Parts: sequence; structure tokens; C-alpha cells
Amino acid sequence: MKRMFTLMLMSWSVLYCTTSCSKHEEVKEEKVKFLVTSPLQRDTTITKEYVAQIHSIQHIEMRALEKGYLQKIFVDEGQHVQQGQLMFQIMPLLYEAELKKAEAEAKFVDIEYQNTKKLATGNIVSSNELALSQAKLEKAKAEVALAKTHLGFTTIRAPFSGIMDHFQARLGSLVDEGDLLTTLSDNSKMWVYYNVPEAEYLAYKTHVQAAGALNVRLRMANNEVFEYPGVVQTIEADFNNETGNIAFRATFPNPKALLRNGETGSVLMTVPLKHALIIPQKATFEVLEKKFVYVVDAKNKVHQTEVTVGAEMPDLFVISGGLKPGDKIMLEGIRKVKDGDEIEFKYQDPKAVIPHLKTYSE
Repeated sequence: MKRMFTLMLMSWSVLYCTTSCSKHEEVKEEKVKFLVTSPLQRDTTITKEYVAQIHSIQHIEMRALEKGYLQKIFVDEGQHVQQGQLMFQIMPLLYEAELKKAEAEAKFVDIEYQNTKKLATGNIVSSNELALSQAKLEKAKAEVALAKTHLGFTTIRAPFSGIMDHFQARLGSLVDEGDLLTTLSDNSKMWVYYNVPEAEYLAYKTHVQAAGALNVRLRMANNEVFEYPGVVQTIEADFNNETGNIAFRATFPNPKALLRNGETGSVLMTVPLKHALIIPQKATFEVLEKKFVYVVDAKNKVHQTEVTVGAEMPDLFVISGGLKPGDKIMLEGIRKVKDGDEIEFKYQDPKAVIPHLKTYSE
């Protein structure tokens, strides 16, 4: 009996020790300290992205200037042509005949004028008759010039160096005056248009333009950034009353002819921010498409607080509403607490929490 009693006492001791250790560990778990910080306030810049339309610096329609059959095509679709290069020939036979007729009539009138001039020198005819003969000669010369112009319209040359688009008329087609033959694009430089909200336009006029020309980048449709920067050179005169935006135009060099008329992309423009509040993205959580943080009050209780994100940077949010510079926010463990919980925390300066801010001081 005494031996059994001793064994039972040892079992209770082991059980008590195990229970005590377990409770001790639970207490330790309950006393975990959460990491808390504050928004970092500083002047910075962010990169804004705007949907853009890309256009050639010159993009025109090549149209027939005279009616006739398309007799010759000297170029091909997609070909790069030089200024003055012959592109199309409309059958010139009718216009050549008209020129010969006009030249013959001019020659006949010139002979009449020379005879009248001799007669006027001998006072055989009046000076008025000489003036009338001279006027006929000038009219005949004008008819020749007009016939030459019409004949010249049957040959169509490139008005500038550029790239041909596809043909709208084929060899042998009967074209009328004004019919579209193709389009021609000068892609040596590209004009990129994008719309900017009023507030950002005012920031540009106030802060950026004073420092000189604004350089921007272009993100192409394949998500790669175009290697050559552009310069904002033009802003349209009026705001769009429906959208509240105004159109900017940036000019990009295109020495490798990579960009083409009609492409789309995104302009990346650097915008200055004064006294911006910056917090790590991981300090936020989302409920019904709204952003929230946990703010710690003076009694160490956490409160779910909605914030407004003014801009986004890699790993960071710029907060435009919902927080003040001195607020304490939970940085870690936000999934382990609920609104109204009292916590123990360790505070860290935001400059220590965010040692690699992807921003730039002004």
C-alpha cells in the first residue's frame, strides 16, 4: 500500500508540473508584443501613370489629284520613302494632249502678237489692238501653265520622308479626284497624348515647369519602358468639362522606328508631393474594397480606421486621409487582433521601419 501511494504521489507531481509548464507557456504567448510605428512625413515624388495614344509627328493621307487609271505604283506597302520620291502615276495621256494643245495655241497667239507689234510700230494698228493681242498671248501662256499643272498632278511624290501604309487602290484601278491611295507617316519623332487631372496640372504648372522642361517615360503595350525619354512640350488650351482633364503632349525621339502611329501605352510622369504621409502597404488591410489600418490609442487599444490612399509606390502607400503624422499604427500582427483589443507593443521609429524608402527628397 505504501508503495502504491508513493507511485500515485509521483504521478500527481508529474501531472502538476506538466500543467504548470503549459500554463506558463500560454501566459508567455499572451504577452507577445506587437510592432507599432507611425506614418513617415516627408516631401517626395511619385510616378503617375496615364493612358496614352501614340501618333506620328506627321501622318497624312495621299489622295489622287486627278481622275484616271492608276498606271504605275513605284513603292510598296510598309516601305520607307524619301521626300520627293515618285510613288504613283495616274495615266497622263489626256493631260499630255491638253498640254500640247495649249502649247500650240500659245504659239499661234504669239505669232499673232509679234505681227501686231510690228504693225503697231508702223502706226498701222492702234495701241489698243496691240494691248488686246498681248492679253491674248498672256492668256494662252496661262493655259499652258494650267495644263502643265494638271499633268504634274498625275505623278504623286512623297511630300516628306516616311513610312507607307497599305494601298487603298490597286494597279489599274480607276480613281477619281480626291480618292485615297494610301497614308504616309513620319515616325522620326512621336507625339504622345495623355490626359491629366486638374489638380496634377496645377502641381505641374506650380512646381515642375518652373524647374524647366518635364521629362517623361513611356511604358509600351508589352509592359516594357521605351528606352528614350520624352519631353512635355504642349498642353491644350481647355479642360474637358465632362472629365475634368486636360490633354498633355509629349514628344519622343524614335531613331529605331520602333513606335508606330496608332499605338497605345502609358506615360510615366513624376509628380511632386509636399508633406506626404507614407506608410508600408503591409500595415493595411482591405474590407469591401476599402483600406484600413489599426490605430493604437492612449490606452493601448486598437481601432480599425479607414484610410484614403492618395498614391501607390512599391511596398508603400501615400495616405491622403484618415491618419495624422503622430498616429501609432500596427505594423505586424494585424490579423491577430480585432477592433477594441488591448495590446502590448513595441514602438519603432518609421525611419527605422522603412529603411529603404523608394522615394526621393525634394
